[in-house]
Amino acid sequence: MKCDAKTFAQLYQTVYRDLYRFALCIMRHPQDAEDAVSEAVISAYQNVGKLRKQEAFKSWIFTILTNVCKKKLRSSAGQEKPLEEHEYAQHTDMGLPLDVKKAFFILSEEERLIVALSVFGGYNSKEIGRMYSLNANTVRSKRKRALEKMGCLLEH
Repeated sequence: MKCDAKTFAQLYQTVYRDLYRFALCIMRHPQDAEDAVSEAVISAYQNVGKLRKQEAFKSWIFTILTNVCKKKLRSSAGQEKPLEEHEYAQHTDMGLPLDVKKAFFILSEEERLIVALSVFGGYNSKEIGRMYSLNANTVRSKRKRALEKMGCLLEH
């Protein structure tokens, strides 16, 4: 796809909030989320010529952001103590009530990725499955179990 800076900026404008929310859910630290989004946007801008259809921009940039977040998490594993949930709540605002945030962080990393991609990215099971080499039915099962876990915590 041929894309100039103005077109890229317009496409980015449609997804930037969701990109940050997604990165914040995964990275847990606002600065790390901002860094991940910045790195993903730079990478996307540099590689926008590889994007075939403008309609696929959201899916494409979320895939880039997912990969950046995973890379950053792997490289920082063990280097820094993660924020506890109550500390996290003081430093962040994903636009979610505190009890939903707590329930979200009960989930495993894979479950958080699946739920975040589904909720913030708007991906369906088939698309998420392609990203993680999973069957769409497996993604649906994992998402259902993750949401049930969150629901159990929210009921109490």
